[in-house]
Amino acid sequence: MINGLNIAENLIRLRRSRRITQEELADFIGVTKASVSKWESGKSIPDVLLLPQLASFFDVTLDELVGYEAQLSQEQIRKIYGTLCESFIKLPLEKAIAEARIYAHRYYSCYPFLLQMGILYLNHFMLADTREKQEDILTEADSFCTHILERCHDTSICEDAWSLKAMICIQLGKSREAEDILEELTDPIRISEQNDLLLVQAYLQNGKTEQARNYTQIRTYLNLLNLLSAEILSLSLYENHPERCKETIQRIKSTMELYHLEKLHQNLAAQLYYQMAVFYGTKGKSKEALEELSGFEKCVCPILENEQFALHGDAYFDRLDEWIERLPLGDMTPRDKHFAKQSALQALSHPAFTILKENNHFKQIYHHILEGGDKNA
Repeated sequence: MINGLNIAENLIRLRRSRRITQEELADFIGVTKASVSKWESGKSIPDVLLLPQLASFFDVTLDELVGYEAQLSQEQIRKIYGTLCESFIKLPLEKAIAEARIYAHRYYSCYPFLLQMGILYLNHFMLADTREKQEDILTEADSFCTHILERCHDTSICEDAWSLKAMICIQLGKSREAEDILEELTDPIRISEQNDLLLVQAYLQNGKTEQARNYTQIRTYLNLLNLLSAEILSLSLYENHPERCKETIQRIKSTMELYHLEKLHQNLAAQLYYQMAVFYGTKGKSKEALEELSGFEKCVCPILENEQFALHGDAYFDRLDEWIERLPLGDMTPRDKHFAKQSALQALSHPAFTILKENNHFKQIYHHILEGGDKNA
């Protein structure tokens, strides 16, 4: 390989697949057999003017012949993502987008990276000051997904691209398109829904107890997060059924306490407290809304106080570290802590909390978050 090109390997593969000799290839191109030998050994590369002729001979594109695909390691992807997150906070939005776009275009064939660029855009599009600009950012993120789906052959990356595309469609108000995508991906009657349990059974039959334990714990962790997220959605689905909503909130809080969610996943715990506060606020229940906002404050401030908030397990979920390390961003959170503070303060301006504007406790919560918690006060 010379300068990141795979010409040597591709020439050997293509020539052998056509069952021709180096001499036959040399005769067709009009060079010596020794030249072809040097190309295939990586000692030299064909003159640029010969590349179209070689591509035509093998009936491939120049890209396929050259085999150049800029790829990034997982660590490089994480580092660039972190750098760009800082840019979205510190730079004017137009400059941050321009910087991200340079990377996206440079590594347009690195599909895991391009997927993360779509996630980056989705996590920061709301920084734009007009709806038109927000839609432009989302549309560009959607184009990344489309490119991945058209070119990538990795099934798992494509599935993630479909999911991201559905998220973007929802933000763009294209709910019908999101529905079509997600119904195909999440049909509960498909046999594939049983894959988790089947894999654990396969591990056990093969004597791979440790793999079975690891996988079971990861799925339990993810199912816990999904369960709580689904339950909080039910508050809006049953907002006119107060008794059911009270029961839902009781179950959410019991599950949070049972699994120590405030320590295990402070970000999700903050979201849950916030949505419960919104529910109570819309019902005019000031006392209950303030109680949930206190929980929100309790979870948000540690995130703001720590230099870097990281995903982690605990004494019960003690097998997550290796899995977290394999995540595209590792234990990084997809948003900068400064962005988290901005989002938290904006969340407190929700109309549901109008009844609390003059409440001293509410003001204390707001200023505590504004100061970044006790360590930053």
